[in-house]
Amino acid sequence: MKLAKVAGTVVSTISAPTFDEQRLLLCDFLSLDGEAVGGYVIAVDVVGAGVGETVLILDEGTGARQIMEMKVAPIRAVVVGIVDDVDA
Repeated sequence: MKLAKVAGTVVSTISAPTFDEQRLLLCDFLSLDGEAVGGYVIAVDVVGAGVGETVLILDEGTGARQIMEMKVAPIRAVVVGIVDDVDA
């Protein structure tokens, strides 16, 4: 799992049926001290996160598909939590 900050939403007029009724978020990866480390991911939002929030991302395809309860789907990353605080 990785920490990230939600930078925005992703809108697509044409996408795989898997993404119907799903909210996609553009998330920038963070270090443990909250600094951007470079890199980003587009993740399916299952927790209702908003722009500017720090989130926990499961960035591994098989686990992401299990959370979405789909055996075959073009999903790599899922937002699985909204982070209140990091104490490292």
